[in-house]
Amino acid sequence: MAQPIRRVIMRRPGESLLRADPAVWHYGKAFNAERAIGQYAAFADLVAASGAEILWYEDKGDGLADAMFTHDPSLVADSGAILLNMGKPLRKGEVDGHEAIYRAAGIPILGRLTGSGTVEGGDCVWVDERTLCIGRGVRSNAEGIDQVRRLLAPHGISVLSFDLPLWQGEEACLHLMSVISPLADKLALVYAPLLPAPFYQLLKEKGYTLVEAPEDEFMASNGLNLNVLPTKPLDVIAVAGFDKTKAAMEKAGCTVATFEADALCIACEGGPTCLTRPILRG
Repeated sequence: MAQPIRRVIMRRPGESLLRADPAVWHYGKAFNAERAIGQYAAFADLVAASGAEILWYEDKGDGLADAMFTHDPSLVADSGAILLNMGKPLRKGEVDGHEAIYRAAGIPILGRLTGSGTVEGGDCVWVDERTLCIGRGVRSNAEGIDQVRRLLAPHGISVLSFDLPLWQGEEACLHLMSVISPLADKLALVYAPLLPAPFYQLLKEKGYTLVEAPEDEFMASNGLNLNVLPTKPLDVIAVAGFDKTKAAMEKAGCTVATFEADALCIACEGGPTCLTRPILRG
């Protein structure tokens, strides 16, 4: 999850975000659609500067304000993509857009979650090439995780499930990736107090070095200080304003690029990782 990004799905916020009701979408007091769109442009420039090819999922006024968070509606393994089923009802329509992109790009689709099974990409963490960990919580349930397990088993991939705490409630949502961001091979930024204990033990068993995110910045940002995107090992993009977290990553050997994101990431509860769906790394 920290190898160089080669191809990525992204979506510029536009008409749908401009029309969004913050109360409906659970956006915070700092939300300002015009400023968020400008901040997104700065973020997209940083991703493009990494050399990644961006496949755009266009906002044509479909009303899917959260669709800019392209990490969640699908999952990609070496053998192809899985179309997920969103736990947040307002976001279920995003999956069809991802399917269209994969088909247009000629990327195989391994399957699609059906029925009551839900999994969101933010709950999925690859700890190595053959082990996918999924957080079971508000957005990803046991049935959805079982469906992903069945889709990936023929490809030699083990899927492990770890229970998540409720933390700030159903609306706020704690994903597994709310408490861990890979930085390089076997190196990750974490907020340890909210890590499932068996998941923490697995990371240690696999030889991970864990960089601790400062508690005060984690709480002040609702976890967005920890939500960082590696464009290649040790090169990451982060939300500006969290200097202690930035310093901790730099001490671990990272180069950290930041962008202003109070109206985009902090207000809308999704960081640099959430704003991207990498489909090819390496």
